[in-house]
Parts: sequence; structure tokens; C-alpha cells
Amino acid sequence: MVQRTLSLYRNSFRGFSREIWLLSAVMLINRSGTMVIPFLSVYLTQVMGYSLGQAGWVMSCFGAGSVLGSYIGGRLTDRIGFYQVQFWSLLVSGLAFIALGYVNSLLSICVVVFITSTIADAFRPANMSAVAAYSKPENRTRTLALLRLAINLGWAIGPAIGGLLAASVGYGLLFWADGLTCMAAALFFRFALPERPPVESSREPDSGGALLAVGAAHRDRAFLFFLLLAFLNAVAFMQLFGTLPVFFKQEVGLDEGMIGRLMAMNGLIIAITEMPLIFVVEKRFRISQMISVGTLLIGASYMLFNLFGPVVGMAFACMIFMTLGEMLSLPFLATMALNFTNDRNRGQYMALFTMAYSVAHIAAPSIGLQVAEHFGFSTLWYLIMGICLLVWVGFTYLDRRR
Repeated sequence: MVQRTLSLYRNSFRGFSREIWLLSAVMLINRSGTMVIPFLSVYLTQVMGYSLGQAGWVMSCFGAGSVLGSYIGGRLTDRIGFYQVQFWSLLVSGLAFIALGYVNSLLSICVVVFITSTIADAFRPANMSAVAAYSKPENRTRTLALLRLAINLGWAIGPAIGGLLAASVGYGLLFWADGLTCMAAALFFRFALPERPPVESSREPDSGGALLAVGAAHRDRAFLFFLLLAFLNAVAFMQLFGTLPVFFKQEVGLDEGMIGRLMAMNGLIIAITEMPLIFVVEKRFRISQMISVGTLLIGASYMLFNLFGPVVGMAFACMIFMTLGEMLSLPFLATMALNFTNDRNRGQYMALFTMAYSVAHIAAPSIGLQVAEHFGFSTLWYLIMGICLLVWVGFTYLDRRR
């Protein structure tokens, strides 16, 4: 049994190029300093004294910057290349995170959050282009999973340290720690992975996707319907970042240190289990089935509080359900999006897919915190569960059409 498990782990990590491993290391360094965003809503409400609704607008500015950053990053990648965009995005966003700790008024916070998000998320399309350039076509999905592994391993480190710093020293140090790790990732990227022209893929258009696209992304009705479902999934999942920490603080009574440890548990479970889980389940179940089950688990994670009350035990159970739902839905949503494409139109399809998540960054905190402020967290959790049920119905319909 042990030997089979070790063999499974080894097989799930084979076949990656040196550049992909270095890109993963860059992501690990960067995300190990993720301390500001997980606690930004708590910082705004508990330290700065703003209301839930005002905190929601700040988080929505983060999402708006993400949309603009994705667009700008894609345009710059075409003009100057993915290498330069990744380096400068990491370096300048580090300075922006430090600056964020020195603004106080709601308007200035919104502006700096918007600018920071714009700069930081210009990294995303450039990074996807780098993955396409440095990975083999046959292991591209696992390559994306490897980068998620690095991200979530960093997520297991950053919020835990951030929570301890916030509880013991104060929030001011969080902005410096986040900014300095962004700049450290930029410098590591520059010196460990020198710029060189990647070997262009000679891959023929993919014939394995049942929804292979031949035209423009914005005219593909099936893909647009898929984007709607992916957006709704993201709205449900992203309550984890803006709304759930406030709920843990106000309703469950957890301090920042415990909130950070719960966030770290999410990242640690993913870091340990996601790669072998994907390696096993992708061979046995249809992609739409896994996305549907994952989305329902995300909805169920919030419903636990309505069923059993806002107690500490349910907070841990929530994070376990959330983590399982994330592993079964998010990686396979990206895979399903790729199945709509071929080498001639992948850029425009992935641009829309990336922007759908950026728009969700705008909608999710606004919906979550505004509903919680006016109708209570219990109503919000029912609403999120309803959204997850709609996603399940939508993927069932899409699967039957395929």
C-alpha cells in the first residue's frame, strides 16, 4: 500500500521541464508572502473602523483592478513578451503593497487597492503564456496543477504567518512582508530563470475535446454559457477571501491567528493531495461531473453554519469541505476551458476565461459583504448554496449537450 502510494506520487510529478519547476518556485516565494488580501476585510472593519459594506467596495476595487490588469497584462505580453511582464509585475506590485499600508481614507485605500491589483494581476496572462511555452502539450494540465500546488503551499505559509503577525505585532508589518516577498520573487525569477526565447510548440489542433472551437470566443455560445457557470462557481468560492474571515471573526469568535491557521490548513491539504487526486480521478470521471461535485461541496461548506451553528468545529469542517470542493472544481474548470480551444484561438478563449474570474473578484465580496450587512450571514449562506445548485444544473445540461 505504501509502495503504491509512493509510486502514485512519483508518477504525478514526472515530465516537467526545468523552467516549469523554476516558475513554480517563483510562485511559492510570492504566495508565501500572501498576507494582506486574506486579512484586508478584517483590517478594514476591525482596525480602520469601516462598515462591512464599505469593506465590500474596497474588495470590489481589488476585483476591478484584476480585470484591468488581466487585459493590460495580455496586451503587454504580446508586445514585450511574457518574461518582462512577469518580472516587472512582481517587482512593482511589491512596492504597491507596501504603499497600501500608509493610506487611511476610504477613497485613497480604494485607489491604491485598485492600482495594486492592476499591477499584480498583469502577471497572470503572462504566466499562462510562459506555461504554454515551457510545458509539453501532453502534461499541460498537470503543469497548471503544479503551479496551483506552489500557490497553495505558499497559501499554507503566508496567511498563517500573517495571522500571527496581525495578532501579536499589528497589521502594519503585513504590508511590508507581502511587498518584500513579491520583490524577492521578482529577483529570484530574474537570476534563476534568465530570459531566452522558448521553443515554440508544434502541437496540432487538439482533437480530443468534444467542444473544440473553430471561431471567435465571443461567438461561441457553449463557451459563453460555460463562462457563466465558471463565474458563478468563482462567486461562491471567493467568499473564502473577503467574507468568510469576517464571519469567523464576528460570528464564530476566532482571532486572527486561528483564522490564519484555518486558511493555512486549506493550502496545506491542497499541497499534499491535489496532484495525486487529479492524477487518479481524471481517468475515471468526466470533467463536468467533477466540477459539479466540487461546486456542491463548496456550497455545502457554507451551509454547515446554518445547519449546525457558527461554532469552531464547523469552521474546521467548512474548510475541509471547501478544500475538497476547490480541488474537484477549479483545476478541471481550467481543463474544460482548454478543451474549447485549439492552437489558433487559445489566446482569446483564455483571455475571457481569466477575465471571468477577475469579474468574480468584483462581484463576490460586494455580494457577500453587502448581503451579510443587510440580511445576515445566514441568508448569504442560503444564497451561495442556491448559486452552487444552479451551477450543478448548468453543468448537467452542458454535459448532456456534449
